[in-house]
Amino acid sequence: MKIAMVSEHASPLAALGGEDSGGQNVHVAALARGLAARGHEVAVYTRRDGAELPEEVAFAPGVRVVHVPAGPPSRISKDAILPWVPDFAHWLRQHWTFQPPDVVHSHFWMSGLAALAAARDPGIPVVHTFHALGVVKRRHQGAGDPSPRERLKAEAVIAHGVDRVIATCGDEAGELLRMDVPRRSVQVVPCGVDCADFGPAGPVAPRPRGRRLLSIGRLVPRKGVSTAIEAMRLVPGAELIVAGGPLPQDLDDDPEVARLRRVASEAGVLGRVRFVGRVAHEQVPALMRSADVAVCVPWYEPFGMVALEAMACGLPVVASAVGGHCETVVGGVTGLLVPPREPRALATAVNTLLGDPGLLAAYGQAGAARARARYDWPRVAEETCAVYEQVLAARGRVPIGRKAS
Repeated sequence: MKIAMVSEHASPLAALGGEDSGGQNVHVAALARGLAARGHEVAVYTRRDGAELPEEVAFAPGVRVVHVPAGPPSRISKDAILPWVPDFAHWLRQHWTFQPPDVVHSHFWMSGLAALAAARDPGIPVVHTFHALGVVKRRHQGAGDPSPRERLKAEAVIAHGVDRVIATCGDEAGELLRMDVPRRSVQVVPCGVDCADFGPAGPVAPRPRGRRLLSIGRLVPRKGVSTAIEAMRLVPGAELIVAGGPLPQDLDDDPEVARLRRVASEAGVLGRVRFVGRVAHEQVPALMRSADVAVCVPWYEPFGMVALEAMACGLPVVASAVGGHCETVVGGVTGLLVPPREPRALATAVNTLLGDPGLLAAYGQAGAARARARYDWPRVAEETCAVYEQVLAARGRVPIGRKAS
């Protein structure tokens, strides 16, 4: 099968940990590799955000990344990309007229707009993953939501226009049904984790004596890092590692780091909170193995890949009971779920785990087993491929290279 993935701002080649690079980049990269490992040809189309970038880069066996010339060849915020989506779609339409894929899988709402526009005339089926819904983001961030005002209407158009929407958790599927998207058009396929890299065995990052909590991910307010910092007042003797955001040498110039340091200072825990900056993805497993508990407490979370990666490493998780966390983290089995934005509840959960070494070990073992059994990327790629095949069958299509039986 020839598969075209459209991921306008989240390139598989991007460094992780920045404001606009995170779980979607990991998802697209790992899914592309997983599909290629099953014998499919995958092309990932992303916006060219650097003048030095070639049009095409070999990413992995069977996977190539294509840089689409749309907008300035420089990095811009994903919320500023919308004006260039028509150019992105025009380029794809011309490209696919002569080299059509069997199916298009778009990621994020602006990619969905481009994919629908480009695939319409060639008649290529489109599958879409939102990764985050604007209606949920606006509900939690209100006036602080920087998304373009067109987002909510555009997402409704996409959800009703594509052949199938892949939701990453049941909570997201419920949101789509409330948008009057037909149930038959929505299928849940979770995000995955690379259990070959993220596992209990392997290198461990250096750590001092005492307990260590880990918060890792993009440094944006909605990720709830300030909640974790405030909870440290009630978790004596432990340190909190905050990983993500700018490069280590740029920490002192970052406004969000400055804000979080003020939170730590006001809480009287600045000496026990350490900001380490952006961590290369291949170094994350070792950092996770060095911790006692992973703290993942965003205000909302479409899926929650950090919690899943921590579980795969055998690390107990305390997570906010929102979105995908409610499915990946089994409360009382692989970790504990707490309300978002409640430092006291978070501290109580963390202290419960730190005070019981047997519970820590049991939750860690259960989390690693659950990650391997349900979320390993080969299984997720297989389930995603099944969605493509259903869509093609509904259209009476046979993938290129395969003969009709």
